[in-house]
Order: sequence, then structure tokens, then C-alpha cells
Amino acid sequence: MVKEQGDKIKLNLDTANMTDEDYRKLWDGLGRIEIRCVEKIGQCRHNVGDTFYYDRMPYRAPEAVCYALRHVMELYTWRIALGFPSWNAGDRDGYRVHCPDRTGTVWEMRRID
Repeated sequence: MVKEQGDKIKLNLDTANMTDEDYRKLWDGLGRIEIRCVEKIGQCRHNVGDTFYYDRMPYRAPEAVCYALRHVMELYTWRIALGFPSWNAGDRDGYRVHCPDRTGTVWEMRRID
């Protein structure tokens, strides 16, 4: 199995000749994802500093996070798990996502190992 520096999976991984053992190692190598509230704009049950985790594979979303926010975060879990760089030039490992409610919260998502 081919990995890049920082033990992240290459985005052009060739799975055609991957063995079952390689496949299991690939899944086992995916890290936990931490989500942390970094900004609260309006009314929300979450507060700055609240931190939750997506458990290792298969990814299980934190139950304490509301469904609307969980839906937004699901769009980024695989990007983070596979090491795909974020659009934030100052921190390519961290994604900042906003709650769907315009007066909600801003969260930072990152892979932790």
C-alpha cells in the first residue's frame, strides 16, 4: 500500500491490485476526526470550545451534534480522513465549516492520530 509523508493516503491510490490485507490496513490507517466549535454567532445549544470526535472506521458521527450540522460535516469527513488539503492556505489540515443556520456556529474539523 502506498502512502505519502505524514502517513496520509495518496489520492491517486491504485486499488486494482490491492489485497484484502492491504485493504484492511488502509481502513485501519484512517484516523479519528476532531470537530471543535470555534465561533458562535447566534443562538445554538453548542458553545465555543465544545469538542466531539468521529470515531475510527467505520466513521460514526457524534450523537450530541445536531442533525443539520452533522449533515454539513458529513460532506468533509472523507476529505479529512484521506488527507485532502483544505482551501485554507494558512492551515491545509483543518477545515472550517459553518452550521446551515446563518446565526449558528463555526466548527473546525481535523484529523487526529
